[in-house]
Amino acid sequence: MKFRLFRILTIILSFFFLTGFVPILSFIGPGVTALTSGNVYKASAQYIINQRIEKETGKNSLTLIKDTLIEETDKKIKKNSLDEDLRKLVETRIKTTRQKLDNQNLQKLIQKRIEVTRSILDLNKITQ
Repeated sequence: MKFRLFRILTIILSFFFLTGFVPILSFIGPGVTALTSGNVYKASAQYIINQRIEKETGKNSLTLIKDTLIEETDKKIKKNSLDEDLRKLVETRIKTTRQKLDNQNLQKLIQKRIEVTRSILDLNKITQ
């Protein structure tokens, strides 16, 4: 009796795998859920949702999630590169502004020193 059951299971399994019966994977997931949790409703809901996703998108749920995650990470990478470009632009603007302010402050300092030197030497009346 056990040998007969084993032989039938072997024939059925070989039929599934050798004929390219791909939807067997969509049966395995809910079947495992039903066996491990004992909840047939949960397993049937999982199967129905997987079939609906596949009908809507043409992809199974794992492929859909993987593609969605890849798209989100690509968006984040693009956003990070945009943020990086903006940060570099702001840094260069800050550097140029600092240089301009330093030049202005230096010119003011030079003018003050010139005035102080002229007042000390009493050169206000003399021009070049």
